[in-house]
Amino acid sequence: MSADKTAAGEANFVGAERLTTMLQSLGTPGFRPEAFQAGCVGPALLCPISPDDWAIAAETAAAQGCRWAAGWGDTQGERWVVNALLERSGDYLLLRTSFPPGRNELPSQAPHFPGAARPERHTQDLLGLHFTGHPDGRRWVRHQAWDERAFPLRPGAPLAGHPLPLTPPDRHYPFASAHGDEVNEIPVGPVHAGIIEPGHFRFLAVGETVLNLEERLGYVHKGIEKLAEGRDPESLARLAGRVSGDTAVGHAWAACQAMERAAGVEPPERALWLRTIFAERERIGNHLNDIGAICNDTAFAFGYYQFSRLRELWLRDNLRWFGHRLLMDRIVPGGVAADLSEAAAAAMPAAIAGLRYELGELKPILDEGSIFQDRVVGAGVLPDRVARELGCLGYVARACGIGHDVRERAPHAPYDRLAVKAVLRGDGDVAARLYVRYGELLASLEILEECLRRIVPGPLRAVWAPASENAEGLGLVEGWRGEIASYVRFDGTGHIARFFPRDPSVFNWPALEKLILGNIVPDFPLCNKSVNGSYSGHDL
Repeated sequence: MSADKTAAGEANFVGAERLTTMLQSLGTPGFRPEAFQAGCVGPALLCPISPDDWAIAAETAAAQGCRWAAGWGDTQGERWVVNALLERSGDYLLLRTSFPPGRNELPSQAPHFPGAARPERHTQDLLGLHFTGHPDGRRWVRHQAWDERAFPLRPGAPLAGHPLPLTPPDRHYPFASAHGDEVNEIPVGPVHAGIIEPGHFRFLAVGETVLNLEERLGYVHKGIEKLAEGRDPESLARLAGRVSGDTAVGHAWAACQAMERAAGVEPPERALWLRTIFAERERIGNHLNDIGAICNDTAFAFGYYQFSRLRELWLRDNLRWFGHRLLMDRIVPGGVAADLSEAAAAAMPAAIAGLRYELGELKPILDEGSIFQDRVVGAGVLPDRVARELGCLGYVARACGIGHDVRERAPHAPYDRLAVKAVLRGDGDVAARLYVRYGELLASLEILEECLRRIVPGPLRAVWAPASENAEGLGLVEGWRGEIASYVRFDGTGHIARFFPRDPSVFNWPALEKLILGNIVPDFPLCNKSVNGSYSGHDL
């Protein structure tokens, strides 16, 4: 790796020795970002890297046991800017490189971090930046609606693109193939029989046993990153709440946290407790839904209806107490848009106690259901080694014994006062992913009770202070699927110049391709539901 150097108009790149020192300091009691004098973005220490050293930096970070947490591209003036977020033991390091437009390629970090493969393809598709040495150069989110020279996220590219009179079908995507009299190729989707979003799955199977599964996503591409450009903070928060409809709270909180860090705005104490109430209520509603859906995919109709009933009652309380079933648009820049009334504060403990009682009644029925247990135990096993390589998050990782939980390892207010402990299982199968959810339901109920005891009177929202040009922030929130990362950079008018949200599904979708191997095709819906990746949150 090259030594530190300074070039006109360029950053002071960090050399090998200093990078190693930075990486070794992550997760240690002595980690102090200010000691490196390289600046910070949100809670992450900023580490400028020469573009020629981009792959070597990844190799060094992998050797130090870091997790690759996110990657995105940007343009500032005439220069490319590429970022890679690393994490170890709750501390974050942001690798950043920049280079002039005469160069449009960068070494890939995917050979050292397999989880980086799809995000790099995303950047390649939307910005036209080529990653050399990447293991898979195929298009990913940019289907055939754009021609080879159109890159929708580049400056000047129109939001609507240049639509063709007739969008060509995505028919020549080179899926993996196998030859043999007993090998069957089974295409599924992108249009499904149920109400799930579109995604294509290509199976290779011998009889009913899955030899290979390949996913094709990108059908829900909405242009989120382009839509964000030029928005004011309030409008960006609304957009973030729609990155994935079932994670309205998580994405809005992460985006607001990023904007607040960039602008130096501190939400008032009452707003922080209310945000926590919203986030834990969102987690509970979705976990109830997922447990019911897993029951449904095992033909355990009783379980499906019971958990669906509980979820419906929970969402009705959201509407009655906070004005929206999914708590959409309740989190705003600088605070919240809905308060906890005295009536809601008085009624919520009984609802919590009621749900806890019913969960206690239902769990033995799941535990003792021999047919149900036969379907979920040992199905869709994800080895913890694979989960670590892919950077899996949330209940998918915690079912493999990987304890990453932002609320515990990198707690922001008010989680830093709640002492959250991650719920862990070690088997990595469908049953483990279900029981992690079950444990998190009970833990979230305790958090809600603690919030009700500790919430204080006060304002709901701080006065917004416009951010300066190129002020940037990073938001990190534990959504119900896992860690959500959100990056924001402002322009010179207080509006958004760049917004990049990273849903945990980005790292959990590839896990589905691995955990299904050796299972039978009819168990795919069950395994898929146990992961429950967001199509919308992935496709952006």
